[in-house]
Amino acid sequence: MAKVTIDGREIELPDGVRINAIEVAKRMGVEIPHYCYHPGLPIVGSCRMCLVEAGNRDAKTGEIRMQPKLVPGCTIPATDGLVLVTTGEKVQQARAMVEEGLLVRHPIDCPICDKAGECSLQDYHFKYGQSARRTDVMPFTSRKRDLGDVTLFIDRCVMCSRCVRFCSEVSGTAELMVANRAAHEEIDVVPGFPLHNELSGNVVDLCPVGALSDKDFSYQQRVWFMRQHTGVCTGCAQGCSIHIEENQDRVYRLKPRENQFVNKWWICNEGRYGYHHIHDAKRLAAPQYRNGGKTTDLDWTGLPEKLTKKLSDAGRLGALFSPFLSVEEAYLLAKLIKGIDPQAILAMGPVPTVGEDKKFPGGFVIAAEKAPNRRGVEEILGYFMHKLLTFDDFLNQMQRTELQGVWVSGGYKGPWIDAATARKFDAIPLLIVQDLFPSPLSEIATYTLPGASFAERDASYMNRYDRLQTSRLAVRPPWGVRAEAGLLWQMSGRKGLYSYRAVLDDLCREVLYFAPAAGPLPDVGLDMKINKLAKSGALAAKMA
Repeated sequence: MAKVTIDGREIELPDGVRINAIEVAKRMGVEIPHYCYHPGLPIVGSCRMCLVEAGNRDAKTGEIRMQPKLVPGCTIPATDGLVLVTTGEKVQQARAMVEEGLLVRHPIDCPICDKAGECSLQDYHFKYGQSARRTDVMPFTSRKRDLGDVTLFIDRCVMCSRCVRFCSEVSGTAELMVANRAAHEEIDVVPGFPLHNELSGNVVDLCPVGALSDKDFSYQQRVWFMRQHTGVCTGCAQGCSIHIEENQDRVYRLKPRENQFVNKWWICNEGRYGYHHIHDAKRLAAPQYRNGGKTTDLDWTGLPEKLTKKLSDAGRLGALFSPFLSVEEAYLLAKLIKGIDPQAILAMGPVPTVGEDKKFPGGFVIAAEKAPNRRGVEEILGYFMHKLLTFDDFLNQMQRTELQGVWVSGGYKGPWIDAATARKFDAIPLLIVQDLFPSPLSEIATYTLPGASFAERDASYMNRYDRLQTSRLAVRPPWGVRAEAGLLWQMSGRKGLYSYRAVLDDLCREVLYFAPAAGPLPDVGLDMKINKLAKSGALAAKMA
């Protein structure tokens, strides 16, 4: 076990832990400022902002020998006997000089820079910079360069090279490079190869200043106006952890949230920019009733009770479960339909798949399966049906059993059913469709109900690796839209406001597979596969 001393305080590291001085200091709550270092990228030690005093304690005598010069903290491994001083006068002077050198050449255009408010250069200047500026302020604007997916403001760049290392080591595409030498260094693209890769948006997150700008977010919002919410990306079965950032019920940006079990520090462009459908004017915005060729707009007053009665009077029931439903919504829907008709047929809706999984050199994966919760819905359907029925199975049984009432949950961002398949539902006397957008099926439904997007509900999703994560409500649904969970909660006769935690607790008590989620879920989620393996091992031992 390694013992490290930082500013007179000692910390013990478990055996096998390999981290540098910056990371071990972070564990003690001590900040070592840095620009070029990032835990997910190779270390280059170029910015010199993380300079510290370093030395070693002799294990036998206890004598401390400090190195004569300051050393970059990112290059110092945390080994037994390491001694660090992060607040000494030499360190403070070095940091102030680095800050001063950067600001001498940096454009003072914070009022128009998108990074203002979350810029490391701003923060470090006030924490570690010189008390007074020793040069004249010469206002000038920063030169712009279109790199492809992002814009480079050349004069803002502090040459940390994070973006270059990301494209080389993580995405493996290597479009970015450092052009020229010494004071003329600039970030640029390899001639003829603009920055166009499926992870390119991450270079904007990596940039510690405002040099790299996201074209989708540029000049949209000031960061201090936005609120940040914990979320889960619903773009594919990987289930990346994200932050949802919004202002006044409008989502402006999705950013990756660190989760070493799922997406590390990254997110793909498909997930990053996959939020625009939330505010699409084509979304279903009010419940409708269709009788023959006449369509009537409804309001929600008394509608949940009316739908429950209609289902109760219909006869034989069936339900299609979208892989975009949360585990809470799938459980509530299954309980509702099975409570009315114990012989009801429950099946999985279409699971969209595009191509094959895409794997990148840094370990990031974009799943071909474009649904966030197939595994969670499968486990719930398996409990209530004892076998899993696919969409095709449901279509076959729907015709054989002459279903009288069918509930279809959607939530798909794009077209998911064609007109020919939708016509197979023509004979259903009571067809209830809840979805985000109009579809050939909603056009023939008895009741069409608008549904909520991923950012408009508290929900839990289980990715393809059986990791259960929770996403919190970030924005309210548009006027006239009710989230599936709230509607099903009311139709089930539950009192008060919807609580995803109450539903999840009920699910954990009833379905053994979800039992480990009975307690608080960590920010990084909970691995449910371990529980499944434990059950399999117990069953094997019992049979032996």
